[in-house]
Amino acid sequence: MMRARKFSLAGIAVGALSLTVATSIPTAFSHGYTTAPISRAKHCANTTVQNCGAIQWEPQSTEGPKGFPGAGPADGKLCSAGLQQFNELNDQRAGAWPTTQLTSGQNYTFRWTLTASHATTDFKYYITKQGWNQSAPLTRSALELTPFLTVPFNNARPPSSVSHAGTLPNRTGRHMILAVWTIADTANAFYQCSDVRF
Repeated sequence: MMRARKFSLAGIAVGALSLTVATSIPTAFSHGYTTAPISRAKHCANTTVQNCGAIQWEPQSTEGPKGFPGAGPADGKLCSAGLQQFNELNDQRAGAWPTTQLTSGQNYTFRWTLTASHATTDFKYYITKQGWNQSAPLTRSALELTPFLTVPFNNARPPSSVSHAGTLPNRTGRHMILAVWTIADTANAFYQCSDVRF
């Protein structure tokens, strides 16, 4: 009887310790992808684009270090958020990614679908420079590093469907928009690449 009680107390102690450890580890449950303009990740999930690898099952998971452009994923790995398992997103595919048709200077509503929300610093939108190298994976040198649209969220939790209205920069031809959703209480952000044509 005494032996059984010792084992029970030991089990409770181990359980309490496990609960303490589990609750002290920070976890991010936020995930999301852009639907306007539609991102490469979402094109893969929709099977509009084939041979995408793992991203086709989890378009919401392009999560990498925050702090872009000073920090964040390495150049050439921006679309995959630096995650090797999503490397297919970095391949320009010789311009074969489907594009969203846009008009320079127009007012446009950007949209995200969030599969889980989280305290948010902001959403920022970057665009490639005129004359960028369309054959190479996306780099900081290809982008205007001042976002053309910033939407502060002041640590609030966004809803599952988020829309941001903004004015598009003046561009012609094929470009890429990099959308960055920065999480307030983790070290991460979410990165989504969309192919567009002006």
